Amino acid sequence: MPFIGNKPTAIPLSADDLENNIITSAKIVDGTIATADIADANVTAAKLASGTLQNQSAFKNIIINGDMSIAQRGTSTASITTSGYYTVDRFNLGITTLGTWTQSQDTDVPTGQGFAKSLKMDCTTADGSPGSNDVLQINYKMEGQQLQYLKKGTSSAESTTLSFWIKATKTGTNIVELFDLDNSRQISKSYTVSSSDTWEKKTITFAGDTSGAFGNDNAASLQLDFFFGAGSNYTSGTLNTSWNSNTTANRAVGQVNHADSTSNNIYITGVQLEAGTTASDFEFLPFDVNLQRCQRYYQIFGGTALSFYQEGDISGTGNYITGNARHIINMRSAPSVSLTGSWVKINMTGSTPTFQINDNNFTTYWQGGGSGRALYHLDGSSTLNFNAEL
Repeated sequence: MPFIGNKPTAIPLSADDLENNIITSAKIVDGTIATADIADANVTAAKLASGTLQNQSAFKNIIINGDMSIAQRGTSTASITTSGYYTVDRFNLGITTLGTWTQSQDTDVPTGQGFAKSLKMDCTTADGSPGSNDVLQINYKMEGQQLQYLKKGTSSAESTTLSFWIKATKTGTNIVELFDLDNSRQISKSYTVSSSDTWEKKTITFAGDTSGAFGNDNAASLQLDFFFGAGSNYTSGTLNTSWNSNTTANRAVGQVNHADSTSNNIYITGVQLEAGTTASDFEFLPFDVNLQRCQRYYQIFGGTALSFYQEGDISGTGNYITGNARHIINMRSAPSVSLTGSWVKINMTGSTPTFQINDNNFTTYWQGGGSGRALYHLDGSSTLNFNAEL
């Protein structure tokens, strides 16, 4: 504008010169404000609208060992026809008379995504005609006390988003579900394997459930199920794509049968379940952190020469030699114990000690078989396997 006399000196505006809400986002041209224009620490958490930065918290992934990097039980098991944990930690195989399988921890992974391991299922005996109650799943169970922030059973229930990578020989429709074990409620979603033997990333969002709260304890409250085959008891209804009381016939409608050929393989990795409606990048944890999280549910003691060596003097058959050790980390609950291998014993009765076990340690009691020196220890590479899986 024209001036009469000398042009006034330009004085920059300060924040104090502007009324609140005068400058809105609509008045700022895209790209006008660059990173260099913002002073350090001027953008605070309080100035960010809720949801602006999603999924940034540590341990955002509800799934432990979703990168399939930990396999304490071993890296391959063949001739599988029954349900159980076989290789990769925390991922259980659910199967009812639907083929024979070899499960392994594999190095076939999607290129350039940061993964080193996958869980592989290889069909070795086919079943092209599933019986009505037949099923093939990979499932994962979660403790209720770890899910309270999802606010299930309230009007503020959080949605969750599942993302994962899959490679399968069999193409077509597959079903994945969330099953509420506390309230017998479930929700299913479908996805498609489009290309045979090709890694594909899938992202699925499940609405929050305003009915049925999870128990706030260390018991199983939520189960994630990947269906890979199902009989008519699971497929004869209408797929339940919103939270409802469980109707088995609505759980896996449309599911293809991966057990119909011995040529079929299934690989899966990068499993992440997080609060919110968007999928963030997979949360990689250090190997040792991932291992310790798995050891809350399953851990192995021993494996080296003279492991758990206990020795003492006894006089008479009524005396015992006791031993005590802590678990590597506290377990979810008092675990069961099994022996892989054998014990070495001198002057002891019976074939194995008596165990007293809780969630943080265990004690053994072994009765002497005579008098004088007596001892026992695990033989060579033998191990004690402590199981507190859900």
